Amino acid sequence: MDNLVMKDIKLGVHPMFFIMPFMTGALMLIPGWIYFIVLLYFVWITVPNMFNQFRSQNDLMFTSMMPVTKRDIVKARIIVVAGLEVLHIVIAMGYSLITLRLYPNMNYIFFPPNLGFWGLCFAMLAIFNLVFIPIYYKTAYKIGAALLYSITAAMLFAGIAQWLGFQSPMMSDIFYDTDAYSRVLQAYILIAGIVIFIALTAIAYRIGVKRFLKVEIQ
Repeated sequence: MDNLVMKDIKLGVHPMFFIMPFMTGALMLIPGWIYFIVLLYFVWITVPNMFNQFRSQNDLMFTSMMPVTKRDIVKARIIVVAGLEVLHIVIAMGYSLITLRLYPNMNYIFFPPNLGFWGLCFAMLAIFNLVFIPIYYKTAYKIGAALLYSITAAMLFAGIAQWLGFQSPMMSDIFYDTDAYSRVLQAYILIAGIVIFIALTAIAYRIGVKRFLKVEIQ
């Protein structure tokens, strides 16, 4: 498994994709910005380029000739994708700590980068994985429909969550207040987001494997 993961990283993950989190994460320093966009850059830029790179390298045929199972092929790819997603979130969280110190009295219109917001980010990427992986592994080659539906789902989640932050007094109190009670709730939302990320990515893996087992590699 370790060798498969390293193969995917070397063949499909350009070194620039490890620099990207630091570049996009720096957008967290913009006061009062729509911070969901920082994570959406991953699904807009990194994923399409990474999977197109796999296709141009004829990775599917190459990997199928290795002494590995289809289940392991899917697992390694998901480990790489999920690892990059977590890397983007962790680095963006680091920048957000600087933002919160630079602008302690900022009156946020969109969600502030607190723990609750990062819980929503984990949930957003979980939804992306749940849609993208099963659709992609229907063919393990075509990526257009998988990207279209998964990016749309992630953006809809972000848009609806932010709309609720504007419209719902309860949501507004949880995500915008800075009192001790709200911070505890935000921490619980972060934990829930991480659990959702793990659970939905695991479900996506299971569905992806079932579909990939039916694919004939030519």
